[in-house]
Amino acid sequence: MPTEFSTISTEAALEERLSRPTPLSVEAMRKLDGDLLVLGMGGKMGPSLVRLARRSADAAGQRDRRVIGVSRFSAAGLRDDLEREGIQTIACDLLDEASRRALPDAPNVLFMLGHKFGHGDGPSQYWAVNTWLPGVLAERYRNSRIVCFSTGNVYPFTRSDEPAPTEETPTNPIGEYAITALGRERMVEYVSRRYGTPACVLRLNYAIEARYGVLVDLAEKILAGTPIDVTTPCVNIVWQGYANAVALAAFDIVTSPVRLLNLTGPGILRVRELAAQLGQRLGAEPQFDGKEGPTSLLNDARRCHELFGLPDVGLDEMLDLTVAWLRHGGRTLGKPTKFQVRDGKF
Repeated sequence: MPTEFSTISTEAALEERLSRPTPLSVEAMRKLDGDLLVLGMGGKMGPSLVRLARRSADAAGQRDRRVIGVSRFSAAGLRDDLEREGIQTIACDLLDEASRRALPDAPNVLFMLGHKFGHGDGPSQYWAVNTWLPGVLAERYRNSRIVCFSTGNVYPFTRSDEPAPTEETPTNPIGEYAITALGRERMVEYVSRRYGTPACVLRLNYAIEARYGVLVDLAEKILAGTPIDVTTPCVNIVWQGYANAVALAAFDIVTSPVRLLNLTGPGILRVRELAAQLGQRLGAEPQFDGKEGPTSLLNDARRCHELFGLPDVGLDEMLDLTVAWLRHGGRTLGKPTKFQVRDGKF
């Protein structure tokens, strides 16, 4: 029987669902004091986040509250679309000093800065984007409240039969990407401690929607008949709309020194079982490669769920969406999560 998620077949319908206000996001925007500035919002999650913020502010009766999205806006048409939806946009290369100086002040600033390694201008560029730039911007907005996306990759690999890392687990990043992500956290922490800036760092893995994510990675391999690497046997995943709503709600829990918060869905999921469920829905038998190892990059987000509730979209709905999207020939972003990578080379 068709479900809401199995009938989503266009990008407009997908964006509407990703940015549909929830009780969590509406209450977050109701509580928010002042405008929201989102830095680096041109990536996978940013467009739906600013849409969610705008729609949720409107639903909360805060139509005069500005939602401002900052990006280079290299994707054709995105800036015009957002402006039509009531989101103020600023085209800006954040690595350019003059452009940074021209940015407006705002009482609430959300960092969506980050770049995986392996593309473009080489390691020094990624260190600049992932570590140096967040420090510069945190100091620039030291009189604001700051929420900053990070990654669960800062944690060590954990045995699947042992408790997943909590916010108190010592970090042990593997590879330059994870090291620079921890560097981003440290820069925000430094500013928070030095200036008393209230901040929250969100350690996320892995967000899911129809165009990218662990489920898309697995489903595309199943359809192509490509073996799935199971040496990393387990993952955490979370609906992107929930992750974005938590980011908005996190302004209500910022502290100095900085607050850390793990962000993912409930439970630990086995890659083989996810692939089997996808294969059943796709009518194709998944193929596997390698031997399941004892450890995975995992994340215990119980504190997040205690604060903000469980995700409003569950695994079955995410599976339905992924299968329906690929069956309709929906566009994917070509940005694999690389959840199976074990040497840190993302």
